[in-house]
Amino acid sequence: MAHPFLDLPPLTAAHFASIEDRVARLLDTEQDVVITQGEALLPLEGCIRGAARPGTTALNVITGPYGQTFGNWLRDCGAAVVDLAVPFHTAVTAAQVEQAFAEHPGIDFVSLVHAEAATGNTNPVAEIGEVVRAHGALFMLDAVASVAAEPLLPDAWGVDLCVIGAQKAMGGPAGVSAVSVSERAWQRMAANPRAPRRSYLSLLDWKERWIDGGRRALLHAPAQLEMLALEACVERIESEGLDALMARHATAAAATRAGAVALGGGLEPYVYEARDAAPVATTLRAPRGVDASELVAKALAADPALPLVAGGGALAGEMIRVNHYGPDATRGVVHGVLAALGAAMGEAGLAVDLEGARRAVTAAWG
Repeated sequence: MAHPFLDLPPLTAAHFASIEDRVARLLDTEQDVVITQGEALLPLEGCIRGAARPGTTALNVITGPYGQTFGNWLRDCGAAVVDLAVPFHTAVTAAQVEQAFAEHPGIDFVSLVHAEAATGNTNPVAEIGEVVRAHGALFMLDAVASVAAEPLLPDAWGVDLCVIGAQKAMGGPAGVSAVSVSERAWQRMAANPRAPRRSYLSLLDWKERWIDGGRRALLHAPAQLEMLALEACVERIESEGLDALMARHATAAAATRAGAVALGGGLEPYVYEARDAAPVATTLRAPRGVDASELVAKALAADPALPLVAGGGALAGEMIRVNHYGPDATRGVVHGVLAALGAAMGEAGLAVDLEGARRAVTAAWG
C-alpha cells in the first residue's frame, strides 16, 4: 500500500549536507555544524563527554532542570564541578559568572542553558560570553528552547558548542538536533582520551569521518523522515523570516504576561522581571491555595489542545507553563489559554476579569 511516509528514495549525503548548511545559516555561524540523529539530549551529552575529563574544572550554571543534568554528566566524566545556581524565578548575571571565575580561577569549561522552557527564564548569553572568553574557558550553550524565539549568535558570543533542537520555536521534529562546534572545541575533544569514539555520542566520529571526509559518506543511515521534517521547518522559517518569527514569540510572551496580570485572581508571572522571561514559554505562579496541576487539568478539560502544562517535579503544585512556541505563538492561542485558565479559576471561586485579560492580550499584540 502506498504511503507518503514509506518507500522514500534514500537521503543522499549531498542532501544531508545541504540541510546542515541551511541550519548553519539560521545560526549565522561559520563553525562546523553537525546534525545529530536524535533528540537534543544526544548532542548535549556528546559535547560534555567529548570535552570534559579528569582535570577539567567546569562552571555549571543552573537556572532550571537541564543545568542539574549537565552537572551530573560532568561529574560522571571526572570533572570538578562548580555549580552556580540561581532561583528559578530569575536569570544568572555576567557579574555572578565573573565572581565564580574569581573564586575558582581554574575553570576551563562553562555550561549554560540559554532559555529554560521548564522554568520560563532566559539568560544574557552575550554578556556571559564576554566573561567566558576573557578567561579562555570553553563555552557550551543549550539553545534548544531559544533558537528561533530570540537572538542566537554563537560566533559573535564566543560559544564553542551550541546545541539546538527543532521541536520548540522552530516548529519542527523532536527526533533530530544539531550542534555548532568551534575549532577550539574540536581540539579539546581530540586531546581527550576519554572522548567517545565509535559511539552514537561521538562528535569526533562526525568530524573525522564526515566533515574531514568532505561530507561525501554518511556515518550511518540517516533518520530520513526527521531530516525531511527539519528541512521543511527551516524552509518555513526562511519564508516567514527569522526576525518576524522572533518578534511573534516576543509578542506572545508579552501578551501572555500582560493578560495573566490583568486576569487577576492571584495569578502572577513566575519569573519576576520581564527582562528575565523567555519568549518561548511563560511560567505563571498559581493563586495561593490553588494546586497548579489541578487548575491546568480543569483548563485542559475544556480544550485539550491548549499548550498548557503544570510545572515539573516539585513545581507541579505551584507553576503553570504556557508553551507559546512555534505554531502556538499566536494571539488566538494566548487568548484561548487565558480564557481557559480564567474559567477554571472562576469555577474554583476566584474573582477573575476575563474581559480585562482579553483587552490586555489584544493591546500587547498591537
